Amino acid sequence: MTEIGNDRRLAAVWRDARVVDVRHHGDIAVVLRLDVPDRVLHRPGQHYVVRLRAEDGYTASRSYSTVSAPSDDLVELYVERVPDGEVSGFLAEVVEPGDELEVRGPIGRWFVWDGYGPALGIGGGSGVAPLVSMLRHAREVGRPELLSLAVSARTAADLPYREELEAAGALVALSREPGGFRLDAAAVGAIADPGATALVCGSARFTLAMESHLLAAGQPADTIRVERFGPSGEIDEDEAST
Repeated sequence: MTEIGNDRRLAAVWRDARVVDVRHHGDIAVVLRLDVPDRVLHRPGQHYVVRLRAEDGYTASRSYSTVSAPSDDLVELYVERVPDGEVSGFLAEVVEPGDELEVRGPIGRWFVWDGYGPALGIGGGSGVAPLVSMLRHAREVGRPELLSLAVSARTAADLPYREELEAAGALVALSREPGGFRLDAAAVGAIADPGATALVCGSARFTLAMESHLLAAGQPADTIRVERFGPSGEIDEDEAST
């Protein structure tokens, strides 16, 4: 493995990764753990591109956030299943341990946190995935107190890694659970921290709302970093690679 961020050229090379483990998150997502040969260690918040290739040469590719800490021997990707999604559907229904997938990465320089300064992570739905990578990294390097997290979903079943996030003290907003609440202006205003980097990840609607709440609470605009999902729920590469 190459040290974190040492060689962007290596990260741009397509590799055949071996699928070591496949775990289903109900019928909404699948978690893949991959053995990527000669990989560059990712920075928490980065993503990988997965490419599928048909026998006739047709290819389709999508980007998925890393969930594992950089120090993990395997790369863990969280794949939300998208209705009629050709890539996510294949990964959720067909892929098994022992299969090989073409991957490229890690990618992304903007939406990252290396654990060296205070950060506030806000994630909606599957947008919590890169924040979990940051959380695991914070524990690995002995700086969990530097990272505060707030995450949102409709129900407990919709929230990936809920138990791990709750154990870490994350603010968990479940809008459709009894006694639940939303990450509204008041909730976000209570956790905004002008001295921290705010990292917001989720759908376009969610991230726009969170960014607006943060700005209204006095969070400086230049401390806010946003990663939005495209309409399919998969990472918008224009945003993720900024």
